[in-house]
Amino acid sequence: MLHTPASFTPLMASRSSPDALSFIFHAGRLLVREADLALPDEATVTSLRLDPQRLQPVGLLDERYCQAGWVDDEALAPSGYGWRGLRSLFGELDEGLLGVAMRAVQIAEWARTHRFCGACGSGTALASGERCFKCVNCGHMAYPRISPAMMVLIRKEDKVLLALHAQSAVQRFVPLAGFLEAGETIEEAVHREVFEEVGLRVHNLNYFGSQSWPFPHSLMIAFTADYLDGEIKTDPNEILEARWFGPGDEWPERVPHISISSILVDAHRPKAD
Repeated sequence: MLHTPASFTPLMASRSSPDALSFIFHAGRLLVREADLALPDEATVTSLRLDPQRLQPVGLLDERYCQAGWVDDEALAPSGYGWRGLRSLFGELDEGLLGVAMRAVQIAEWARTHRFCGACGSGTALASGERCFKCVNCGHMAYPRISPAMMVLIRKEDKVLLALHAQSAVQRFVPLAGFLEAGETIEEAVHREVFEEVGLRVHNLNYFGSQSWPFPHSLMIAFTADYLDGEIKTDPNEILEARWFGPGDEWPERVPHISISSILVDAHRPKAD
């Protein structure tokens, strides 16, 4: 499962480093050298002539300084470089590097969208000692956006419920998922989303695991739950199809364990599958 490697340490303050790992983005796509998918070196980053505020500290990966930045014009990619979506780099880029890139893209997007105060419109500046932009006029503080989302695999005897999500980037049967509402606990979100999406009620919720997922700024919190009652009735705006998968059924194709979703499904596959 993709995550920030154990050798990574977050940093809140910028450093000067000639061998920095620079994660430069345009519209969420990473700048890499086309020949070998390498990140841009110091000379290449310098050639972009980025305003200092467009380069934000991310942390240290194996003691090597990492920074995140962005450009507004995709034509700024130097010769020999191109923009690649992070999903397209799954299985191609080193997993540790990709794990940091998933963090870096969220920091870059936060910096890009918080150059001005959302309360009064004045400029902002980095607060000391924390990852926060503070308004120079009214003092309003803005931290990186993190959107918690529940994921749940519902079990009914020896079967589990999987669904095709209408808005998913990949059309594959996966567990149910949805974002939390303001003022809602994660458990309340599970019960609400399950009923809204497939018309079922569940109980016996058990925490499975979590994963940061930067598309664009989610924190996926996964559970298992047991079926309580109800018949499957899908919300067509959310779910294209939902059905039970058991030992005698053809399960969705196995996929690499990039996301917690595939790990959750594989943990409940029939042993012979």
